[in-house]
Amino acid sequence: MSFTEIAVIDIAQLTSREGPEIGPGEAVVAHAISEAASGVGFFYVTGHGIPNAMVETMFAEARRFFDRSLAEKSTFHIRHSPVHRGYFPIFEENTDPTFTADLKEGFDLGRDLGPEDPGVRRGLPLHGPNQWPANAPEFRAAATVYFAALSDLAARLMRGFAIALELEPTFFADKIDQPLAQLRLLHYPPQTGYIDTRTIGCGAHTDYGCLTILAQDVNGGLQVRNPVGDWIAAPPLPGAFVINLGDQMERWTNGRFLATPHRVINVSGRERYSMPFFFDPNWDAEIACLANCVAPGEAPRYEPVQAGPYLQSRFDATFTYRQEPGNPTNQG
Repeated sequence: MSFTEIAVIDIAQLTSREGPEIGPGEAVVAHAISEAASGVGFFYVTGHGIPNAMVETMFAEARRFFDRSLAEKSTFHIRHSPVHRGYFPIFEENTDPTFTADLKEGFDLGRDLGPEDPGVRRGLPLHGPNQWPANAPEFRAAATVYFAALSDLAARLMRGFAIALELEPTFFADKIDQPLAQLRLLHYPPQTGYIDTRTIGCGAHTDYGCLTILAQDVNGGLQVRNPVGDWIAAPPLPGAFVINLGDQMERWTNGRFLATPHRVINVSGRERYSMPFFFDPNWDAEIACLANCVAPGEAPRYEPVQAGPYLQSRFDATFTYRQEPGNPTNQG
């Protein structure tokens, strides 16, 4: 079925409890999530408990960083990180590389892991320290607090997904306890006049992992493609995050929950900023079709994949620096 709007779900009753009991109101929230995840693949959440001041502080630090000169920002270029962390300039990432060039710059952060971390000791790609902007302690402090808050929110949502899928509420817990989580700060210059869809803020794509939690400024620009090919606006709503599902959740659920194509075109005439938080499973997690998502006699639509290598393969396909001769992409 097609859609023309995106649901708003109050998740205040979705708890962060770790036990198997489903709390009062959680089933109602999970039902709403199931409807949105299976019909659209996108929804807004309110009642999430993250103070608006925390979000605005992170936006302010992002704007302050992007106001630096290109030369200064480039000292933290993502190619300098063996674990895919840092700054990338306009046209570095192209999410639909066969068709579009992405008119955006960004800064990627992950779990800030030291040498004692088990994944670092194993030499796993995408595991390691962040590159932090120099002379910006407020940036680091704001990002650390914000990253932790969104990680907690993502775990709550994964619990909601489990309940929605009629699994044990803790089903995903051991698959996301060392997540490949990434906070991305993005800046989109305005586009005016004729818009050539081969160069837009962010080309049409689906996200790669489990779920994305998006904070966007007041300028809008996010569009979601429905099944008949229409682009539906997902404008910012005060106090709400946009949630969407990624490829790995679609694979896990055999297409019951949707990874829906979306894009960004900034026609506001102003600078646009957004902050997607990608919450993806542990590196070793196997993404294989859930038994209760396959009807009798039906075959799974997707072959099993390992979460980490799948994510890494998408970075390899969409970041130009990872395609440069001699670039050690096998390091992360």
